[in-house]
Amino acid sequence: MRILQINGGVFGSTGKIMFGIARAAEKRGHKVMCAAPVTATNRTAQPENGYVRIGTYYSRCISVLLARITGFEGCFSFFETVALLRRVKRFSPDVIHIHSIHNSYLNLPLLFRYIKKNNIRTVWTLHDCWAFTGHCPHFEAEGCDKWKAQCGDCPRYRDYPKSFFDNSGKMYRLKKKWFTGVNNMTVVTPSEWLSELVGQSFLRDYPVKVINNGIDLSVFKPAEGDLRERYGLCDKKIVLGVSFGWDRKKGLDVFSALAERLPDEYRIVLVGTDDNVDKSLFDRVISIHRTADQQALAGIYTAADVFVNPTREDTLPTVNMEALACGTPVITFKTGGSGEIADSSCGSAVDKDDMEMLVDEIRRVCEKNPYSKESCLKRAGAFEMNERFSEYTDLYER
Repeated sequence: MRILQINGGVFGSTGKIMFGIARAAEKRGHKVMCAAPVTATNRTAQPENGYVRIGTYYSRCISVLLARITGFEGCFSFFETVALLRRVKRFSPDVIHIHSIHNSYLNLPLLFRYIKKNNIRTVWTLHDCWAFTGHCPHFEAEGCDKWKAQCGDCPRYRDYPKSFFDNSGKMYRLKKKWFTGVNNMTVVTPSEWLSELVGQSFLRDYPVKVINNGIDLSVFKPAEGDLRERYGLCDKKIVLGVSFGWDRKKGLDVFSALAERLPDEYRIVLVGTDDNVDKSLFDRVISIHRTADQQALAGIYTAADVFVNPTREDTLPTVNMEALACGTPVITFKTGGSGEIADSSCGSAVDKDDMEMLVDEIRRVCEKNPYSKESCLKRAGAFEMNERFSEYTDLYER
């Protein structure tokens, strides 16, 4: 079988998923081609498996600028998409697997016209909600449900993918026209939450399969570390938060409030911060800037008494899985798919922005130890990445 994968990048979470799936499929004897645009992160660095470049770095910049000026996402990159489709025609895939296709590196009418005309079996993994909204990848923080009928007057049109004008109404109609009517397409979502949203959107006629994201359990496992000794926390209860883009949507303000409400024997440790975040933190919050050393991160997860993820919008945060894989229980808000990860054996989910309940849960976990390390590790086993990648190969073969 010949499989084409298309994604908006070769690094980051979706890039890892794309190449992980490729390796799993190749082990079963299938031939895989991965295609992605040239971005600032991969202009010189090459991913392990290599990939087909879509356009050039500068052509991508032009398309992003045009989309930003006009508000029409996915309507440019004409010549880049024509060149890609020529390569696709030569490759002659049996299956096209689409991942993230926003942020202006493809001409979407051309891509979907090609798929429909050639009746190619298609898998589309939705890593966010962008496919069925007029603009935004997430809307839960605003509580917006316009996407169920007709977008317009978008509260987030200036957010990613940025636009100077609100064309969410027109883009909603265009997306509905482009993305519906594919004869043989399966939509994959990482979480049950997103699967339910797809069933309420204009993509509702497609079959939907849930395949969770996964993590590398050979890296994220109980590990030695010097966090407590380095920061003088040997007699403290550590409340850990990890993100690689801290803001209100990720709950930065929640940790500031927790620093005021928790007793003195508690210390908050935030990983993935930067100088700007440092300025907004209380003295009782320990800030650790972003690290690429995953083994060191595993040691930090292991040292914590509880992992707290007060995200206000997320599809299926892998940081929850990583914490469990290191034996640390998880408390999160009931937002997106975040609450699906920790079950009753290893954590809990509280209502979004319910600070009293959040504080009570943190104290219960840290002071009563209701969850064992073994139960956390057992739950983390459900997110072993290679098993999740193999689910995609099973789907291709079916």
